[in-house]
Amino acid sequence: MTTNKPALKRDTVDHRKEGVESKVEGFNDRARKAVKDRELHDSVSLFVNKTLTGRQANLAALPEAPELREKAYHIKQKTMANLDTYLDQMADAVESRGGNVHFASTGEDVVRYIGELAKRRGSKVLAKSKSMATEEIELNRHLEEDYADLALDIVETDLGEWIAQLAGDHPSHIVGPILHMNKKRIADVLSETAGEELPPDVKALAGFARQRLREKFLSADIGISGANFGVAESGTICMVTNEGNGRLVTSVPPVHVVVMGIEKLVPKFEDLSVFTQLLARNGTGQKLTVYTNFITGPRGEGELDGAEEFHLILMDNGRSKLLGTEFEEALYCIRCGSCLNVCPVYRQTGGHAYGSTYSGPIGAVITPLLKGDKEAKDLPHASSLCAACTETCPVGIPLHELLLKLRNRQVDEGLAGKAQEMVFKGFEKTMTSPKLLNISTKAGRVAQKPMTKNGSLRPMPGPLSGWTDTRDLPPLAEKSFREMWREGI
Repeated sequence: MTTNKPALKRDTVDHRKEGVESKVEGFNDRARKAVKDRELHDSVSLFVNKTLTGRQANLAALPEAPELREKAYHIKQKTMANLDTYLDQMADAVESRGGNVHFASTGEDVVRYIGELAKRRGSKVLAKSKSMATEEIELNRHLEEDYADLALDIVETDLGEWIAQLAGDHPSHIVGPILHMNKKRIADVLSETAGEELPPDVKALAGFARQRLREKFLSADIGISGANFGVAESGTICMVTNEGNGRLVTSVPPVHVVVMGIEKLVPKFEDLSVFTQLLARNGTGQKLTVYTNFITGPRGEGELDGAEEFHLILMDNGRSKLLGTEFEEALYCIRCGSCLNVCPVYRQTGGHAYGSTYSGPIGAVITPLLKGDKEAKDLPHASSLCAACTETCPVGIPLHELLLKLRNRQVDEGLAGKAQEMVFKGFEKTMTSPKLLNISTKAGRVAQKPMTKNGSLRPMPGPLSGWTDTRDLPPLAEKSFREMWREGI
């Protein structure tokens, strides 16, 4: 049964909500604390350095990687240009195989659909596989609050997600949910759950988790998963993972619910070969992940595996408003996390500083687009604009350009602030006037002398201290290039 299909419009109408209390704003304050957290830096560095080393080696062994990157971009471009057609095709294919399809305009629609499904079936235990889409809409919390009378036991079964859930924490990386935790912290969390002290040993901790989670797999009434890709022509859901929990969640419970963002579609099955070659190499530094799962509807007659009921929820939640706009390329993201790994800001602050499900450069782009500029006005500025994110993106999303466009939009909407506007107008006037530039450069050389120590400016006074508190800022040169040119140096 297909319900509530939205009409997708490729327009530039602003659907953002006004007056919504921010849950994202405050990046600067959280980042200031994070940059001083040495334990966080060590944990982040351990993960991203290992991943980047594997990425470099595996991409070097794939000479066609640049060609695949270009193909991936064009596949996504074609898909977004005809998304309404592919959504219809996907829905028809799923229903033809006995599945159910629901079009959810908002996160509230997703919560309502799953809550009513659980109520109708008398379900108690919901086992979840890793899903960024359900994190985005805070599915667990809303189900527990809105359907408190059902006393649902909602369990994350991805190891990292489960540990984060037990700790009352949230994922800090798209593919490494608890990379901000070290073994001791993880052992403390699991020891509290076990009611006894567990050693900070990987095998011992994994063994305990396996024992506890196996009970949930066997008792689950509904399995909930995300999807890396959805194939429109066949109605196939593709899940790419390194843990076997994905297969248990999608096949052991009698009901399987997939929550998939509408941008995850690809037209044909053969398109998957492009993305699966890029996803693991860029996301985790592997040639291929341990499990690549293909699910096409509920268990068929004579088949031994699979759920009795299959439900596909195609979630919009603000995505369709980006179609046909200058920000449409943000929808091309395949959630590999590669841009986070190379980002100098993310590497210093970790993911929690962003205050959003999506962190790093893609988070700094997609969060303001989905939640609105007022809620996330700091995030587009959480970038050095070094363009490393654009260079590393396996789909070729020009992330640094999108960040600049978001900054420009903030100025157009009057969110930049008068002081900031005056400063940059003054900067523009100075940089476009040779006379003013010459005067300001000479004045700067004089003013910097008391603050120049060991070849760098530190500390600078007042609001300028933000440039020198956590970085080395080189002083102005004694002579400019123009001056040396005139002197024949």
